[in-house]
Amino acid sequence: MTIRLYDTDARQVRDFTPLRPGCVSIYLCGATVQAAPHIGHIRSGLNFDIMRRWFAYRGYDVTFVRNVTDIDDKIIAKSGEQGRPWWAIGYENERAFNEGYDALGCLPPTYEPRATGHVPEMIEMMRGLIERGHAYESEGNVYFDVRSFPDYLELSNQELDNLRQPESEGETGKRDARDFAMWKAVKPGEPFWETPWGPGRPGWHLECSAMAHKYLGTAFDIHGGGIDLIFPHHENEIAQAKAFGDDFARYWVHNAWVTIAGEKMAKSLGNSVLVSEMTKRWRPIVLRYYLGTPHYRSMIEYSEEALREAESAFARIEGFVQRVVEMAGPVEPAAEVPPAFAEAMDDDMGVPQALAIVHTTVRQGNSALTADDKESAVARLAEVRAMLGVLGLDPLDPHWAGDGRGEDLHGVVDSLVRLVLEQRESARGRKDYATADAIRDRLQQSGLEIEDTPSGPRWTLGSR
Repeated sequence: MTIRLYDTDARQVRDFTPLRPGCVSIYLCGATVQAAPHIGHIRSGLNFDIMRRWFAYRGYDVTFVRNVTDIDDKIIAKSGEQGRPWWAIGYENERAFNEGYDALGCLPPTYEPRATGHVPEMIEMMRGLIERGHAYESEGNVYFDVRSFPDYLELSNQELDNLRQPESEGETGKRDARDFAMWKAVKPGEPFWETPWGPGRPGWHLECSAMAHKYLGTAFDIHGGGIDLIFPHHENEIAQAKAFGDDFARYWVHNAWVTIAGEKMAKSLGNSVLVSEMTKRWRPIVLRYYLGTPHYRSMIEYSEEALREAESAFARIEGFVQRVVEMAGPVEPAAEVPPAFAEAMDDDMGVPQALAIVHTTVRQGNSALTADDKESAVARLAEVRAMLGVLGLDPLDPHWAGDGRGEDLHGVVDSLVRLVLEQRESARGRKDYATADAIRDRLQQSGLEIEDTPSGPRWTLGSR
């Protein structure tokens, strides 16, 4: 058994060999909390949640760090626009991100450090880089000297001569326009922290280098994030950390975007679809299926039609689970997933291929139900639950109880629907099939699917 991952730095799929046998350390660039999360943000969390679950299934002890960037240019700009403290905006949106992660079934990280809680570590890193000749102070700013680090731009595969470094207002006194800010001198009305080089606030890139060093040490296994972070963020993280003396990340894993009309979903473009709104319209487990089951390196083009297809596909899985439980009672997940599922997951987290095994097993289970083969149906459900557990999609997991709709409400709806179904059964008993069909059609128009089974009619929520 060897897990293989696509390493952005190597530009190929590589066998995964952990630094410490039996352990995996992962650092994921988390939220910049200037606004509430859209589904593109949460996709990254989902992809790495599935990766984390698979490593755990394979017997690894996983340390998973996902940071919170709670101070940067965008948060300060929002503070000015809204007339609210920067920390209030950050905390409000940090909670919104965590609510989104939780709603879609992401396991909590081992550590979730905030940037503002790690200024001492940032000062230590800047001091070391200045002493080694890789950084310099100018007009209260501290800059990284990119020409001092020969391996700069290896991750993004760019040429230094052609580089245009993104920068923000106030980055004055650079020796070279391509140098990037590690620390920004204070400006009127902005938050600041005291340093040996004057008051100011951290640069975005420095935050992650310092936090990864604190929680994962001088070297760790996997650094993750969206493909938009390869440059400048991850490139600059590497330069800081390695120039400081760290080996830093051994594998770089990047997930693709959620797009709308071919463009990246982004708050700045005004085309974002907020998680809080989506969970009002769609069951969270269906959103997880939609966002988590494409391959992490594939773009997802957002559309209502695609979500409806995901809802229908998951309903087929859920229907099988429910039918077997009704027939046989609770079924525990199998101890191991089917070999073909494991092979797909080992191959760069091949969730689409793994999901195909889930659907094949569901079809086999449905055939067993049709043949009244209880033993085979139960065995297939055990396999399905084991596979869905790895993907965070097991509908019988306690996390999904009520699935955001409330068990009390479900009970009320169930009582009302059963009352109507009893009227339908009475109509059928007196051979008034027109009335029975009319009742069924009205229920379907209300979004319910009615299935006649040997044990009586059963209702489920239908596709939209």
